[in-house]
Amino acid sequence: MPSSSLMPLLAFMAVVALIPVALWLLRRSGYAGAGQDGLMRTVSSLSLSPSQRVVVVELGQGATARWLVLGVTPDNITHLTQLDAPAEVPPALRTPQAATVSQLIAKWRSGPGPAGGPSHD
Repeated sequence: MPSSSLMPLLAFMAVVALIPVALWLLRRSGYAGAGQDGLMRTVSSLSLSPSQRVVVVELGQGATARWLVLGVTPDNITHLTQLDAPAEVPPALRTPQAATVSQLIAKWRSGPGPAGGPSHD
């Protein structure tokens, strides 16, 4: 049996070893994040002030998909309206972050730029 001075160290190592297992189980159970199965996703978000946003959330998939337009503050979420989701998200409604990421990917794929980006042979 290990000495009593090693017991706290062994307990700590056991807890650290169990963290990845617990995270894996959480992810597999579906509680790790909303919308992982594709039934809910954020379509667009617009900041009105540092504490106020309007968010468009898509619920469902295919022909049954609906868009909820929500007003979001630190204290409250208000349902503003509900719409039928279009077949494809218009580029004007995509979040600015998504557009920026798309632009960076397109720039990266186009080859080296003035800053000496990646080379694609």
